[in-house]
Amino acid sequence: MVDFTNTKVAFNTKTNPELKRAYFLFKMISNSHLVKIGTALTNFALKTNLPIEGLIKSTVFDHFCGGISIIDCKPKINQMYKSNVYCVLDYSVEGKQTESQFDLITKKTLDLLDFAADNKSIPFTVFKPTAVGCFEIYKKISQSEDLNNDEFDKWNRIKDRFHLICKHAEKKNIPVLIDAEESWIQKAVDDLTEELMQVYNKDKVIIFNTLQAYRWDRYKYLIDLHKNSKIIGFKIGIKLVRGAYMEKERTRAQIKGYKSPICQTKVETDKNFNKCLTYIINNLNNINLFLGTHNEASILKAVKLLNSNGVKNNNTKIWFGQLYGMSDHISFNLAENDFNVSKYLPYGPVKDVMPYLFRRAEENTSVSGYTNRELELIKTEKNRRGI
Repeated sequence: MVDFTNTKVAFNTKTNPELKRAYFLFKMISNSHLVKIGTALTNFALKTNLPIEGLIKSTVFDHFCGGISIIDCKPKINQMYKSNVYCVLDYSVEGKQTESQFDLITKKTLDLLDFAADNKSIPFTVFKPTAVGCFEIYKKISQSEDLNNDEFDKWNRIKDRFHLICKHAEKKNIPVLIDAEESWIQKAVDDLTEELMQVYNKDKVIIFNTLQAYRWDRYKYLIDLHKNSKIIGFKIGIKLVRGAYMEKERTRAQIKGYKSPICQTKVETDKNFNKCLTYIINNLNNINLFLGTHNEASILKAVKLLNSNGVKNNNTKIWFGQLYGMSDHISFNLAENDFNVSKYLPYGPVKDVMPYLFRRAEENTSVSGYTNRELELIKTEKNRRGI
């Protein structure tokens, strides 16, 4: 069984100064009031062009991100690869909703595919649907609303961008992880992604859709998708996660007066996640899995299921994924036991990547016990090294 307490393996790539910085950052993040104040002050400083980018880059940015450009990311990519931990590069610029920005992100994703094709250390690429298309268009399509001529043209451009990326991914033989969005725009993403699977997943899995298990309807979605794949004749790629928009989802449902799509409790979410996980691993003949989680219990459950099904640790039909700068005790110890592991490595201009970093900080403070676990492990390794 994988030992997640082995801090020597977990922090093998961290220098003593990097380990001390990690301890400092997680200590700061553990204070929710400090996170809120820090976020507000940083936003203000960036908007007023105060010279703080250097400080951000040398602390929180450097810990959670790869760099400003692909080239900047190379040292971290190579360092992780020495420990058999792979990398998924993610151009993490968020919140810009213009056609020129959508075209830029599409071009960045194509460049990532070219870069990945020449680097064995990068087995996947990823993109976010709202990074290549207008949020409101996905919303209208999801709610079966009529589009005017301009909106219809924008929807066709969205589909063209998806196909451009996926066709290039097929050519380069690099699978694509398509991120999940809010529930009220996800149907458009689901339907489009299934269409892409029918085209590009006939012989091998190139396209992965993301399933957020904190939504109580996702198990049925998985079952229906699997049934359709058998009827039509295509393979499935699923990136399984718990989810990232819980408070936003519940608040919107309450305001608009509809049933929340989110499981009522953490226990229900865990049950739904495990049910989806079990179903996928029992059907690896037709479904490939990218398991994106920082939950040790879920990962150990996956390991047990794989063992009981006679699936080898390094079977390429299943990958484990965590975010860079977090849960190294999971990633590196899994890799030590010959499992396929990758780290999501965000990159981009410091100012543009800040929304991603703010979300990471907020998520860390909201997940009970997570930050304390990181601190405990880092402290153990510091003591082991005598620093």
